[in-house]
Amino acid sequence: MNTLPVQRASQLASPAAQSPWLVEGLWSDQAVGILGGEPKCCKSFLALDMAVCVASGAACLRHFPVHRPGSVLLFPAEDSLEVVRQRLEGICSAAGVGFSALSVDVITASALRLDTATDRQRLANTVQALQPRLLVLDPLIRLHRVDENDASQIAALLSFLRQLQRQFQTAVLLVHHARKDSHSSRPGQALRGSSELHGWGDSNLYVRRRGDALTLSTEHRAAASQDHIPLQLTQSGQSMALSVLDHPIQSTAHPTPLERVRHTLTQLKEPVPVQELRKLCGIRTAAVCSALEQLSALGEISRDSRGYQIKRPFPVSHPIHPQGNGNGKQPPPPASPINLSSETEAGSAEEQPAEG
Repeated sequence: MNTLPVQRASQLASPAAQSPWLVEGLWSDQAVGILGGEPKCCKSFLALDMAVCVASGAACLRHFPVHRPGSVLLFPAEDSLEVVRQRLEGICSAAGVGFSALSVDVITASALRLDTATDRQRLANTVQALQPRLLVLDPLIRLHRVDENDASQIAALLSFLRQLQRQFQTAVLLVHHARKDSHSSRPGQALRGSSELHGWGDSNLYVRRRGDALTLSTEHRAAASQDHIPLQLTQSGQSMALSVLDHPIQSTAHPTPLERVRHTLTQLKEPVPVQELRKLCGIRTAAVCSALEQLSALGEISRDSRGYQIKRPFPVSHPIHPQGNGNGKQPPPPASPINLSSETEAGSAEEQPAEG
């Protein structure tokens, strides 16, 4: 009878007495995973930093110790070889590592297609010949022509890379893009394409930018994760490299429409109508009205016949009406509830300014 091989759990091999980390806190030993982020978030700089530090044994980002240094195999599919050399030299300079002896081998083929049997075999043969500790492929989108949203198609590529990891005991770092404006999502869920990509990784890294602030988050299958590690890309002469900041820098992201409307109303002493507020804020009428609705729900603004006004911390005394004599007359009825529809419609016919 043809059966599958089994072994009693107590007879399984014990883990070797070595660190579970390739790069402590960032990448597990022999892990496969994703380095993800939106465009222009320094993903390639981080991938190259890991390559330099694994190859040399220097701390990655001058902060995370490397426990199992070894050679690295790199395929940079987007950047020219001249740019790759310049960046590697700059990172070596920042890390205090000699560039000429750096054990990083760069695949110089013009293309590598993991959805073709020929290129899969060529890559497997190269990994077998060089036995790298880390294989870096940057980025995924240049490595295939399959539909990234089709789980069955993308799973086949990931299965091949997992096979490389298991057969040659090498870690695999795959650089991949996240969707634009994905800050409201969990980092792993913001990756472009099938959810197979998120679930595949043993170690995943996510780089995010908010204004001038650059942060790194980690996610591991078998270790604790970290969020919002502050990073900075620094330049010294012609050399550029990422590093971990002791204190995060403040973001200089543009204020939201709600923040603009709140700030503008705070500066005004008199109520202001919607269209005047639109001009002062430099945003569209619809954005102003949406912000006013939110501020009203928060109880931060009031409205009368003249328009909208921020509520002050203390009530403001109003003069007695000329006809009043303090004889206990009832005050006028309160202003009607906020209704933005009429003013929105009145403003919609006007030419709308560009976004501020």
